[in-house]
Amino acid sequence: MSDPATAFRDDGPVAALISDGRRLHLQHGPIDLIIEAEGARDEVLEAYRQARGRFRTVLLELVDELALLRLGVDQGVALDGVVAKRMKAAVIPFRDDFITPMAAVAGAVADEVLESLTAGRMLSRAFVNNGGDIAFHLDVGERYTVALVSDPVDGRIAGRATVADEHPVRGIATSGRHGRSHSLGIADAVTVLATTAATADAAATMIANAVDLPTSRQIARTPARALYPDSDLGDRLVTTGVSDLGGDEIDAALEAGVQYAIKARDKGLIEAAFLALGGQTRSLGAGMALSREEFEPGLETMG
Repeated sequence: MSDPATAFRDDGPVAALISDGRRLHLQHGPIDLIIEAEGARDEVLEAYRQARGRFRTVLLELVDELALLRLGVDQGVALDGVVAKRMKAAVIPFRDDFITPMAAVAGAVADEVLESLTAGRMLSRAFVNNGGDIAFHLDVGERYTVALVSDPVDGRIAGRATVADEHPVRGIATSGRHGRSHSLGIADAVTVLATTAATADAAATMIANAVDLPTSRQIARTPARALYPDSDLGDRLVTTGVSDLGGDEIDAALEAGVQYAIKARDKGLIEAAFLALGGQTRSLGAGMALSREEFEPGLETMG
């Protein structure tokens, strides 16, 4: 096997081991992945080769069907690509409200690359982090602890959640008005834990949309198309600014998001959710009594 320092050079998508020698960086256009696998050295290097091989065509596959992926899932459009189908499957359960497969793109890419990374490999743990939307693998007896951010602007961590191998969670995603995509709501951050990263991605998007005060004059909104002509949200109003909100207003907005999250949990779509707005937080979990107090730094909320 060649020297790992040169094993991942590529004239197309960027593929390189990070300087720590443990993690792999894959980047192509807007897709930027950080990957870490743990296990025997040869197993890890072969896993990285597999991930790199699958990653080569992911963006091209998505671009081929991009126009269809931007349509509302209720239009029943057939998709061909593997990642595209993951995206559609993840958003279909949320189609009572407007949603397109693009709501699950980051999580679906993470799921797809993780599947290739781990196929046939003996790894204790592994994750694929696509800009904060993460798919992960856990062998028996393993666990991951993840940070829960309440303010993406300053990176403030409100607590941590630990996922062990016996839990069904294998994906985590965060959405909100400060994220990479536009939001219909006003949440600072909504983090969701689900069985896949694609489902977590779609759910986080929809819960973040639900954290809202639709009639408030404290919220600035702009048609998505005015900000980005090709937005899958079209002329729907997305949040561009939030003035100071009173405590009762924050409570009401968070409660709306919590109610949406409860419905998603009761349908078996999510395992846990953490919502943050204006310095206040809410949380819930399936089969777990999660409260704000339990989300203290270092506490294993799912252990």
